[in-house]
Amino acid sequence: MASYASPAPDRSAQRKFFVTTPIPEPAMTMLRRSGHVDLPSGALSDTDLECACASGRYDVIVAQLNDRFDRDVLDAARIRGISNFAVGYNNIDVEHATANGVMVANTPEVLTDATADIAMLLILATARRAVEADTFMRSGQFDGWKPNLLLGHDITDRTLGLVGFGRIARATARRAVAFGMNVIFCARPSTERPTDTRDLADLAGSVRSVGWDELVTTSDFLSVHVPLNEQTHHLVNAAVLNAMKPSSILINTARGPIVDETALVSALESKAIAAAGLDVYEDEPRMATGLAQLPNTVLLPHIGSATVSVRAEMARLCALNAIAIAAGTIPPHAVNPQAWDL
Repeated sequence: MASYASPAPDRSAQRKFFVTTPIPEPAMTMLRRSGHVDLPSGALSDTDLECACASGRYDVIVAQLNDRFDRDVLDAARIRGISNFAVGYNNIDVEHATANGVMVANTPEVLTDATADIAMLLILATARRAVEADTFMRSGQFDGWKPNLLLGHDITDRTLGLVGFGRIARATARRAVAFGMNVIFCARPSTERPTDTRDLADLAGSVRSVGWDELVTTSDFLSVHVPLNEQTHHLVNAAVLNAMKPSSILINTARGPIVDETALVSALESKAIAAAGLDVYEDEPRMATGLAQLPNTVLLPHIGSATVSVRAEMARLCALNAIAIAAGTIPPHAVNPQAWDL
């Protein structure tokens, strides 16, 4: 078990935070000014996290997406809450957190533009075979311009299909429209509920809502923008990949398990689809066997929100949430504000 950086004083003395991984400033300074901060001295195991939650030493756990708070951890927890350094919270069993009076908070509405930028980067990089071209150049293979050298795909006048139509999807749509793409979307693929006209806002007339089957079979680029839950796990599976056009490209900047990664490798190897651009993976940090060896992929290490300003703002919101929870008040971005009403 990893030892903690410093012993925590008596719980009644001040607010106490356990930060599983140091996060950017201004968060660490904010937390230390508000109370006592403990950090693990080494790699944090699942057992370490469970022990920290159950120890009674901490008011709040400041967590990352790779910190898993399942039913067993939450049933034994003696904490006020979890402040997740992410907009997503699929690493937390929110239902059991609520049942155990554990407040959960996240950092929404911060990384929309940054993640949409990464989606467009992946669209462009896969279409124009940028990684292949970079490797080709660095390896000294380029010996002059040739008519058929590394031919890629156009994006202008091509169809971008958005799986989901939340903030990030809409921001991606605006960028795609500016590139001359035709944009279609299926707002809620698991239910196909009609889209409210208010969801379109400034995109009215520039994008079109379609059913799930049409989205899959007609998109030249299929970009995933839905949260991970029971309904969306492996939403993009072998059947979906085989229904896509052989010339189509899959983009995922949402959550890895939405795509069946083993099926994706098979689809890429068999050329059922042309390429894939991924920023997230089913079993991060590991990739499915064979994925890294495929030349028709662009693989990024989950950097959708990785800009200096975005990560700093995420950290600030994360700290504000943690400080509020430790003080016994509803945090600014509570996922389950009802947790303390039970």
